[in-house]
Amino acid sequence: MFIDEATIRIKAGDGGNGCMAFRREKFVPRGGPSGGDGGRGGDVIMESSERHNTLVHFRFNPEYKGERGRHGEGSNCTGRDGESVILKVPVGTIVYDKETGEKVYDFSRPDERLVVAHGGRGGRGNQHFATSTHQAPREHEQGFPGEERVLRLELKLLADVGLVGYPNVGKSTLISRISAARPKIADYPFTTLEPNLGVVTIGEMPHEDSYVVADIPGLIEGAHEGTGLGMQFLKHIERTRVLAHVIDVSDASGRSDPVDDYNVIMGELKSFGSELEKKPMIVVASKMDVANPDKLAALKKHCKKLKLDLFEISAVTGKGVAELKYGLGKRVAEIRAGTYREHKPARKKAASPRKARKPEAARRIPKRAAFKKRKSR
Repeated sequence: MFIDEATIRIKAGDGGNGCMAFRREKFVPRGGPSGGDGGRGGDVIMESSERHNTLVHFRFNPEYKGERGRHGEGSNCTGRDGESVILKVPVGTIVYDKETGEKVYDFSRPDERLVVAHGGRGGRGNQHFATSTHQAPREHEQGFPGEERVLRLELKLLADVGLVGYPNVGKSTLISRISAARPKIADYPFTTLEPNLGVVTIGEMPHEDSYVVADIPGLIEGAHEGTGLGMQFLKHIERTRVLAHVIDVSDASGRSDPVDDYNVIMGELKSFGSELEKKPMIVVASKMDVANPDKLAALKKHCKKLKLDLFEISAVTGKGVAELKYGLGKRVAEIRAGTYREHKPARKKAASPRKARKPEAARRIPKRAAFKKRKSR
C-alpha cells in the first residue's frame, strides 16, 4: 500500500522527579541531604532511511512516546535517562507542524537525523538546595514535561526523471523495460494507481552511471478539478530534473490528435502550480510498432516548432528504448553538472518596413563609375 501522507502525535518523555533523602550512616552524625536528580526524558528522533519508500507504518500507528526518565534516589544517585524513540521516514519526507503549518524539516538525503521533540529535564534533588543557613532542605523538584507535538508528514519521491502522460500510453511498460521495476500492466485505463520508481543503469563498469525514473499515474483533462485520479500524485515530480512526456501515436487510444494530448497534459501541469510546465522536457512517441503515420508527422512538426527532443520507441519490440535510456541519462548528467542549456523556441522578428528607394536622379554615383560612364560616351 502506497501512503504518501500521514499525521502523527508525538510526546517526548517527561523528566524524572528529584529525590529528597538524607545520609544516615554509622559514625556520620551530620550526614546532610543526599537526594539525587531525576533522569532526563527520552527524545523523539526522526531519521531518513532508504529502506522505506512509503509512510504506511505511520498511518496505522499514529502515536509515539519517549520513555520517562527514572526518579532520583538516595546517596546522590541520579536516575537513568529515558530511551529515545527513533522514527524511520523515507528519503523525501517533509515534516510540517500541524498546528502552525510551519515546515519543520525536509529529509532530502539518507541517514539524516532530527530531534523533533526534546525530552523533559529531570528534577533536582534536595542536595542542590542546601546552604550554610539551610542545611537540611526538604525541597526537591518535579521532572519537567517533554515536548508534545502533532506533525503532518508528506512524502515527495526523489527521482531524476518523471514520466507523465495520458493513461494507457505505455509509461508502465516503458519503465519495466528500462529498469528492474515491475509495475502492473494491463489493457485498461488507470492500471497504475500509485507511483512506481525504477533505477536505470547505463554504461559499463567502471564507468557505470544510473538515475531514478518515476512513473506517475495517468492524467486526463480536468485532473486539476478532481477528474480521474486528480492531481494527488503530481507532487512526486516536483523534485525531478527532467520530464518525459509519453504520447501514444497509435490508434488504440481513440484520440485523434497527439498535439492536443500534449497541450492538455501541459495545461494540467500548469494548473498544479510549482512551475512543472517549465521543467526540462523531452517527448516520447510510444507504440511505434502500430503507429499512425499522420499522428507521428503532426507530433514531429509540433516538437520541431517547440524545439523539443522527440524519441520514437516501441516498448514491445524494443525499438528506440536504448536511445531513450542514454538520451535521458545524458540530459540528467548535464543538469547535475550545471551545463544544461534549455532550448527555447525562437521568436519571429517583426518585419521591418522596407526603406523607399531614392529616385534615380537623387542617387549618388561613385566617382569611378561616373568617370567610366563619361568615357564610354
